[in-house]
Order: sequence, then structure tokens, then C-alpha cells
Amino acid sequence: METDGLDTQKLYGAPPLMPWQSFADWIGMGDEPGVVRSWIDRGYVPTVKVGKRVMVNVALLTRDLLEKESQ
Repeated sequence: METDGLDTQKLYGAPPLMPWQSFADWIGMGDEPGVVRSWIDRGYVPTVKVGKRVMVNVALLTRDLLEKESQ
């Protein structure tokens, strides 16, 4: 998973899921939501579909980033 530009410290205390647009705002990419959407489409950011909504699986992303950080 490509993590350049993501601050893992922001992921502590995060909700387990959040709408992808809110996630884009939260990580400081709200002015470029298309970039975040392309990360999702390419599988860089884990998601789950809840009804019609695409939600970022923040819990899984946090785990993956922490594992990568400890390697």
C-alpha cells in the first residue's frame, strides 16, 4: 500500500468507518477529492460499501499502516 503523504498519527482515535469524502477532508486532501477517489479505485485505501455509500475502512487502514511502520 502506498502511504506517502499520509500521517499515521492522524489515524489514532479515528472512527472505524467514514465516508470517503469526509476521509479526504480529514487527511487534508479535501481540495483534491479525485486523488482520494483514485486511491480507493486502485485499492490503496481499504473500503467497505454500506448501502449505496463507499466508506473508508479506517480501522483496517490504521492496522496496515502501523504494521508497515513497524517493519
